[in-house]
Amino acid sequence: MKKVIIPTLAVAAALVVLGVFLFAPKANDYKPVASTKQGSNPQPIADSTSAQTSSPGTYIDYSASAVANTPGTKILFFHAPWCPQCKALEASIVKGPIPAGTTIIKVDYDSSQTLRQKYGVTTQTTLVLVDDNGNLVKKYVAYSTPSLDALINNLL
Repeated sequence: MKKVIIPTLAVAAALVVLGVFLFAPKANDYKPVASTKQGSNPQPIADSTSAQTSSPGTYIDYSASAVANTPGTKILFFHAPWCPQCKALEASIVKGPIPAGTTIIKVDYDSSQTLRQKYGVTTQTTLVLVDDNGNLVKKYVAYSTPSLDALINNLL
């Protein structure tokens, strides 16, 4: 009887494993939920001329033309990938919601010395509200309170 049980158990186990592979959801089975925010790797905007200030808020990577080509409220976020507070603030931004008509532009703290000097940024997690010409309007350091709510309360 033992000779029959062992092969039967092996076949049953193989069927279970096969069933898991056949019927388990795959990564491409999931459809993204509509959202106004982007992931932790923001992408540069392609064409912002059609966007309006009433559009949902966005989170994008910095580019030389980002400020000039982005309508509405613009906030530069000086982010360092090694900074825990930056990571916490970014997670909060991604979770959102970013206020309508607001674009948060992620600037690499380590490689943007010229921008840091222009805006007087001396620490990561600094956020700079700028006008359409890129002039500083207001500055806020979110190091001790790295959240989207703190950003909104202190800059908008």
